[in-house]
Amino acid sequence: MSAAVGSGRLAAAFEARREAGGAAFIPYLTFGYPSPEDTPRLLGRLADAGADVIELGVPFSDPLADGPTIQRAGWRALERGATLAAALELVERVAAGLPPLVLFSYLNPILHAGVDAFRERAAAAGVAGVLVTDLPVGSDPDLEARLAGAGPDLIRLVAPTTSEARVRGIAGTASGFLYYVSRTGVTGARASLTDTLAEEVGRLRGLVDLPVAVGFGISRPEQAAQVGRLADGVVVGSALIDALGRDEEAFAELAAALAEAAHGARST
Repeated sequence: MSAAVGSGRLAAAFEARREAGGAAFIPYLTFGYPSPEDTPRLLGRLADAGADVIELGVPFSDPLADGPTIQRAGWRALERGATLAAALELVERVAAGLPPLVLFSYLNPILHAGVDAFRERAAAAGVAGVLVTDLPVGSDPDLEARLAGAGPDLIRLVAPTTSEARVRGIAGTASGFLYYVSRTGVTGARASLTDTLAEEVGRLRGLVDLPVAVGFGISRPEQAAQVGRLADGVVVGSALIDALGRDEEAFAELAAALAEAAHGARST
């Protein structure tokens, strides 16, 4: 299967950040949390904080890859009417004034919408990339090929346990960037990062040409700086959703501190 075509906006965002110095800051926001009406404003606050790319999560009723924080946010968003269709309508309204948006979704809502219809709608709305968390490479080649057609970049996940041969295969189906899951398991903030992260990211960067973003477990600015010295991008989700659960100012302040740390890092 050939790599996704992609829009080129993610590649441009990573290149711009590389030229400016440091690593790209990629925050995650659950669409519809605390309510769908809040999401446009919160996206703007992430942009103001310094986000280079923003992941917008589509809530799903059975979020197996999500930790407790994002699960709770997703369930609350679902109670308030958040859907994939509503997320795409929002993106269409706001994408032009924001950093590139990556839609983070489970497969079921996409299948319900229709794969081809979803890809076309996402492209028309201005989605820069799509990450389908429960679609392993090779599990459904026809469906993967349809998602990897013209339109948004198809972002793929790589784990610490992924073999070199499989990394190359995954990279061949991806565009935009590779998302390296720094820990196995579900999402969630951690007190510390793995001691072997430098070795793991170095191995991955030696195997692929795409930018490598690291996520799962990053919660503090010092961790963002650590990861930013190793990788092309720093993804933060649960810590921001936790902060948003306290109040919006805590969310915005943490986002700004994380962006500053990622941008101030120098890749090795």
